[in-house]
Amino acid sequence: MISDRKRGDLARAVSRHILAYGLYSISELLRHYDFDPVDLLLVHAVMNANVAAIMKDPALDRRFASLEASEPDSFKKGISRAALARFLNLPFETVRRRVARLKKRAILFERTDGLIVTQGNEFRFGDNRLLQRTNVILLSRLLRDLARVGVRKAEDL
Repeated sequence: MISDRKRGDLARAVSRHILAYGLYSISELLRHYDFDPVDLLLVHAVMNANVAAIMKDPALDRRFASLEASEPDSFKKGISRAALARFLNLPFETVRRRVARLKKRAILFERTDGLIVTQGNEFRFGDNRLLQRTNVILLSRLLRDLARVGVRKAEDL
């Protein structure tokens, strides 16, 4: 059993390392794509919503785990502008305006169930192998750093 003090010390260390991982990941996105940071955040929030159901289904998660097997648009779940604004804590009007611009650039596509990032978008959002490999490197670093502070499995928290 982990003491409350030990859990608090771990929480601090875990938070620092997760924040570093998140910032490095965002830095790589900003370095790779010449996009407004808020637009980039919107695109990636839509992509996350699109594959949330896939990530919750172990069979589908495994099926689309390979760099060679990106999720077809037909498997994606759309997200509404309102849900996107709530998720990112952004004003609805900001989301609405930016989504309109991203749709004109053919990055976002609107279906009856909401917005998706299309599989064939010209910027390769969702299928950028260089960024996917970089993310694996960053995650490996995060896991190594967490192990160094004593977190090797969920039960260590």
